[in-house]
Amino acid sequence: MEIFDLIGEHEHEQVVFWNEPAVGYKGIIAIHNTMLGPALGGTRFWNYKSDLEALVDALRLARGMTYKAAVAGLNLGGGKAVIIGDPRTPRREMIFRAHGRAVDSLKGRYITAEDVGTNVEDMDYVHMETEFVAGIGSGSGDPSPVTAFGVYRGIKAAAKQKFGDDSLAGMRVAVQGLGHVGYYLCQNLAKEGAKLVVTDIDPERVQRVANDFDAQPVAAERIYAVDAEIFAPCALGAVVNDQTIPQFKFQVIAGAANNQLAEDRHGDELQKRGILYAPDYVINAGGLINVYGELNEWTSERAMRKAGEIYETLLQLFEITQEQGVPTHVAADKLAERRIHAVGELHRTWL
Repeated sequence: MEIFDLIGEHEHEQVVFWNEPAVGYKGIIAIHNTMLGPALGGTRFWNYKSDLEALVDALRLARGMTYKAAVAGLNLGGGKAVIIGDPRTPRREMIFRAHGRAVDSLKGRYITAEDVGTNVEDMDYVHMETEFVAGIGSGSGDPSPVTAFGVYRGIKAAAKQKFGDDSLAGMRVAVQGLGHVGYYLCQNLAKEGAKLVVTDIDPERVQRVANDFDAQPVAAERIYAVDAEIFAPCALGAVVNDQTIPQFKFQVIAGAANNQLAEDRHGDELQKRGILYAPDYVINAGGLINVYGELNEWTSERAMRKAGEIYETLLQLFEITQEQGVPTHVAADKLAERRIHAVGELHRTWL
């Protein structure tokens, strides 16, 4: 598919490519929709196989942010940035200062924050070049605890819907991905008495979670076949696909990863199999809520409280799926599109 066809497929407004060869910076910023407000979305630093793969990821993630903000009731649009390179590189200042200049060139149409492969210190470098960044050291900092708490509350809502009780005590939960969000999620789950089965591509992360929360480690490729009630994907996307679905024994899929469905038809397949799916951009909205709170000078307690409301949002969404007989990912899209359309219909008056 041609580049402009890709951009136009889901009506993205703008895509910016920025190159600083002297410092090794290759970045893409995708803005999907700014109907509700400025586009907000994190910056992902990843070693993509190709520039096209990076672009597709940015486009998908930006669209997801539009829907996430809409369902969460925030006055934000959706955007995302990706940096092509090795996220383990130790020399990061100039890369992220170059990225800050790219962000600043959009004059507030896009606001960035942390994502996979980036951290608070990286955003501090970005902040040297632009004011349009959140999650910096002097701000709300790492959004992972808020994201994880929202996912935890979402898992409880899914358990209530599926099992009639939101208690997770004694429940087996398979967690894939033990980065910042995955770790804090395991902490919340363990505190309630859930039995954890965990995996990650980093053995040190696995060992840490196993030691801290008495979790059972498994090899990365075995997580899909684990005998557990709940699967919480917290790594990269597209983990619900033609190869993994036949392995599932799970009754609920609810985790922090973005774009968990490889294709929409996989959401349909989960419904056919009786597996309850908590749409990713609904359950993982806590990070966005945290950043929105920083921009609006909320206290950390208010941001955490707002993330906790993901519980009620998901229960409302599950009601819609039952009433209309549609898969949960379709119901989520309808909720988001309804709010975007309603705001778009508002008339402006001028004094």
